[in-house]
Amino acid sequence: MADHLLWWLEPASRDPAADKSGQAIVVLGGGTYFSAPEYGADTVKAPVLARLRYAAHLHRALDKPVLASGGAPEGNPVPEAQLMRQALEQDFRIPVKWIEGGSRNTFENALQSAAVLRPSGIQKIYLVTHAWHMRRARIAFEHAGFTVIPAPTAFATRFRLTVIDFLPDARALHDSAVFFREGVGIGWYYLRALVGR
Repeated sequence: MADHLLWWLEPASRDPAADKSGQAIVVLGGGTYFSAPEYGADTVKAPVLARLRYAAHLHRALDKPVLASGGAPEGNPVPEAQLMRQALEQDFRIPVKWIEGGSRNTFENALQSAAVLRPSGIQKIYLVTHAWHMRRARIAFEHAGFTVIPAPTAFATRFRLTVIDFLPDARALHDSAVFFREGVGIGWYYLRALVGR
């Protein structure tokens, strides 16, 4: 059931690289892994790596510049965008042209990314985030004035249905929570976009 709920949120899978008209790749953050003992410093959370990997894939396919977007909503001294830049450049060998490190949520990601990209004349972007997050992110970025080419990743896919899938587990509870949070967030972002016009 949790997978079906996430599928309802996710856009159809299309290859964003088939559209060459985008001017930049914007990849959204999703959390900081604080004081990672194996790295001796803060780094990005594991789900963010899925987004960074896909942004790297798109950059290699399209050769478009990259903006990493993510602030420090928990008050940490290093914004997430800086950690994302480190991972993209050191681990994926992908240059990051801009970072946006002042946002606290997706709506602010969009507004502050617009402030960074507008001076360069960038209006059409490839937007990289989780597939279940794309609908809400797209609302925010279109409200900020961008034309969005969706570039979702980490779809809720499966190899096959098994008996074990019918047993309750924590992952399903997490995915259900994601669905309900996104549902409320989508409604709230539509309202904010309407009021902001």
